[in-house]
Amino acid sequence: MFRHPTAVPVYRSDIYSRAALLDPYPHYRALRDLGPVVWLARHRLYAVPRYAECKETLRDDGRYLSGHGVAANPWANRLSRGTTLNSDGADHDRRRKLVAHRLMPRALRTLGDDVDARARALVDDAVRRGTVDAVADLATALPLAVVPDLVGWPPDERGDLLHWAAATFDILGPANWQALKALPRSLHMLRFARRVVRERNVLPGSLAAELLTAVDEGGLAAEEVPPLLIDYIAPSLDTTISAISSALYLFATRPDQWQLLKEEPSLLPNAVNEIVRFESPLRGFTRKILHESTIDGTHLPAGARVLVLYASANRDEREWDAPDVFDIRNNAGRHVGFGSGAHACAGQGLARLETTAMLQALIERIDRIEIVAEPTWAVNNIIRRHEHLPVKLIPAT
Repeated sequence: MFRHPTAVPVYRSDIYSRAALLDPYPHYRALRDLGPVVWLARHRLYAVPRYAECKETLRDDGRYLSGHGVAANPWANRLSRGTTLNSDGADHDRRRKLVAHRLMPRALRTLGDDVDARARALVDDAVRRGTVDAVADLATALPLAVVPDLVGWPPDERGDLLHWAAATFDILGPANWQALKALPRSLHMLRFARRVVRERNVLPGSLAAELLTAVDEGGLAAEEVPPLLIDYIAPSLDTTISAISSALYLFATRPDQWQLLKEEPSLLPNAVNEIVRFESPLRGFTRKILHESTIDGTHLPAGARVLVLYASANRDEREWDAPDVFDIRNNAGRHVGFGSGAHACAGQGLARLETTAMLQALIERIDRIEIVAEPTWAVNNIIRRHEHLPVKLIPAT
């Protein structure tokens, strides 16, 4: 028997306010304390803040749909049609296959040496310069040197990519000011991607070139290509920028953990997982409930939206020992920082590769990381990352 939302615990604070976006964890804890499902009165959404229910929802594509959009507002869901994020079943599998094969481990292995070399060069340059912004000069510089070439984006048209990519995430929150002011940039990126496809000024051998060949061979409609390019480039930039900048901040503020990683570099895979668990790049996405459903005894009506909070699940006291402590000895591989199930972030392998390369370069060359001015956080409905992180890298003697 369906229960009205008033029978579900209610949270009345705005988890998408500027203050909450900058410091989300007290809100997540309050939501988890209320129950496995909480009604967000400000946004008219059911939130799933705990780990077990979050993972269950992400892995049940039959009941919790992405094909009606994963945003918390209807106009962004309409705008994102044609992406793998906004699709289900065979349609999702077909679209994902068109782009994800370039992000599989075998394909990424061919990039390894080049990414390692770029990371080492960036670290060496940062040491020579003294003080740098770890976000711009390290966390952003590496993926920006790799991802656009993989996609095939025109080399002389990359100046706005970061702003556009951030906007494609920002519009996926509720219809707040953050999303509204990001809309023009998101539309600009879509229009530009359409122009790139129309004019075919893409790099040979790239994903874009491959998709255009599929169009010529009749296996893909031309209008499907621009959303797929955006599908690939935006997550591959922002998730990596988040992970690398979080890594630098966490190791700068926890020198004992940095020393541990230097002494035991075999902990590097653990460290990457713990970084993503502790500071999840993605806050969460919504799913639409196909039929009346039950989550841990809470009845939810067909057609309702569920906000799956990855970042909250990764701090759930029911799943993790000392979840608010950053410790690279943790076995955090089961985190949901990149989602889970069929819609898990296709770019996570690339994000891991680049984050690992940056940390490896730092381990080899840097004794400690010092923060030299107050860091600032970016304000984005979906992405959690630093805006500026002024640091000095102290080289090993």
